[in-house]
Amino acid sequence: MKIIDVRSDTVTKPTPEMFAAMAKAEVGDDVFGEDPTVNRLQELAADCMGKEAGLFVASGTMGNLIATLAACQRGDEVIMGDLGHTFLFEAGGISALGGVFPHTLQNQPDGTLRLTDIRAAIRSNDVHFPRSRMLILENTQNRCGGVVLSRDYTDQAAALGHEHGLHVHMDGARIFNASAAAKIPARDLVCSVDSVTFCLSKGLCAPVGSVLCGSKAFIDQARRVRKMLGGGMRQAGVLAAAGILAIEKMSLRLEEDHARAKRLAEGLATIPGVRFDIGMPQTNMVFPTLDESVRMGSREFVQRLADKGIRIGVTGDRKFRLVMHYWIDNADVDFILSSVRELLRA
Repeated sequence: MKIIDVRSDTVTKPTPEMFAAMAKAEVGDDVFGEDPTVNRLQELAADCMGKEAGLFVASGTMGNLIATLAACQRGDEVIMGDLGHTFLFEAGGISALGGVFPHTLQNQPDGTLRLTDIRAAIRSNDVHFPRSRMLILENTQNRCGGVVLSRDYTDQAAALGHEHGLHVHMDGARIFNASAAAKIPARDLVCSVDSVTFCLSKGLCAPVGSVLCGSKAFIDQARRVRKMLGGGMRQAGVLAAAGILAIEKMSLRLEEDHARAKRLAEGLATIPGVRFDIGMPQTNMVFPTLDESVRMGSREFVQRLADKGIRIGVTGDRKFRLVMHYWIDNADVDFILSSVRELLRA
């Protein structure tokens, strides 16, 4: 049975070209700064983001954690969305490992944080309060539906943060998806932030890794934090080789995933019992909800699709996520649609 796995774009596997590049990658000791393939990846990533320097890290979670620890001291506060990845899905690392306090604001349906809310959240200089040090944005915003933050909004939020001395970080795990949807270069979406992390291992198909980009001074500090966290990967060029192809080639095809997400969502919307509470997809994520009129519960729905070889994600009671990626084609989308129609008609 063929498995159609749309739980996330993290399930992607390297392409044959990536495996070939990994097999012949030139390597060295990255902790000493001597791995030429890692160095090339970091330079390429920094150029794509319009920043001075980059740092190859094991994951997006590590990149966001390193950025926070490089920008903040213990007892400082970071302003972020209540649906942000750093708050929901990074195991409380900034607090557990950095003693940094998260100050969450409500994410709006379009993924933004209200500028008035950000301004109100910034602490005054009072010994009773933690010090506001950092603002984290997310683009695309996962839990709001994979929505895109505009350059104009990001510029305004960054200007507000800088006005109050905040380090502004972008969790850009899927920034290339945002770039494809907005039809502007990724560097233009992050030009006003101080640092950005983006993932190589989601829709870009690399086996592992993310890159944190920022100023040279910031990345120098981040490199020290990476070592502290055990993130020095030594001969990591075998991984960086796939990351280079992820940026140079895989980032250019993401509109295909977006088109399939639209096709899937429009097909699901025609099936009685399926609705879209948070709207139709802007990028590669589809978030359908089963109507209360459907007698089948979430667990049974997921299991019966799994019996057909379709794996989907659950985001809440009767709420699901299906993510398009390189290894999903039009025939897979059609099979998902026919399978859901069959299940809900039964």
